[in-house]
Amino acid sequence: MIRYIPTLLILMLCLNATAKPKADDEVLRKHVEHIAGGAEYRNHRNVSRLNAIADYIKDEMAKYSGDMSIQEFVVNGKKYKNVCASFGPLDAPRIIIGAHYDVCGDQMGADDNASGVAGLLELARLFGQADRSGWEYRIDLVAYTLEEPPYFDTDNMGSAIHAEMLKQKNVPVIGMISLEMIGYFDDAKNSQDYPLGILKMFYGSRGDYITVVRRTGGGKFARKFTKKYKHNERRSVTTKVFKAPLKWVPSISLSDHENYWKYDWSALMLTDTSFFRNKNYHEATDTPDTLDYKRMSAVVTKVFLAIQSMVA
Repeated sequence: MIRYIPTLLILMLCLNATAKPKADDEVLRKHVEHIAGGAEYRNHRNVSRLNAIADYIKDEMAKYSGDMSIQEFVVNGKKYKNVCASFGPLDAPRIIIGAHYDVCGDQMGADDNASGVAGLLELARLFGQADRSGWEYRIDLVAYTLEEPPYFDTDNMGSAIHAEMLKQKNVPVIGMISLEMIGYFDDAKNSQDYPLGILKMFYGSRGDYITVVRRTGGGKFARKFTKKYKHNERRSVTTKVFKAPLKWVPSISLSDHENYWKYDWSALMLTDTSFFRNKNYHEATDTPDTLDYKRMSAVVTKVFLAIQSMVA
């Protein structure tokens, strides 16, 4: 029996070497706990806490990207920061993947939106360790501030500032993905609500899936990403696609991707559907222990695999 051990070991090493990279659920948990923790809440009033989180994001991303940038801007006399890590050719057309790190009021905001930022940090690790020699596009991972009230849907949103900067510099943008609440799942019957009641007949009553949210006529990037993302359906979390005209279902615009739609860039949102499922939304009960990190890791892994297949 002993003589077969070296052969078995070689086989195991080969299988490990060819295994596809994936997000780590325990690392995601660590990031969420750090971002959601602290004595102060990371809302627009507590700039010191927002800056501390911006520094954490920068330090974590810098482990994997040598191309970091901070976009500072002033709102009502206070200085705020977007944090960006880039991968791929410097002058290539860009794919933006973003998530906001601020919260609404005095709450931890684990799902909203420490989950999305943790996803960005794991994507930084995965893209940083990937072979980028044949990439045709540049990927910018951007952590935004001031997505939440009182600045939501204003020109002071961090994502609005970022999108305007790209437009002013005539940067070619291929597409944008907003990671907006990606960690809460509920397998119970009737755990999922919808902006239109009739949708339950088509999408089901259980909050056990992740959603790609697009507007009708959302552009080539949104269509291609959706197809690639669903191709990896076997990875332990079901994907459902919600597509509608914005004027009929305004709730499809409720995140940072709306600021890229303003410039007619192809953008979409990846979400667990927010308050249509998670009743902890904007409440003190939105805590790290309520999230499903295994399914969240599958969501992030699928983003990485879909984008990796699009950039080469």
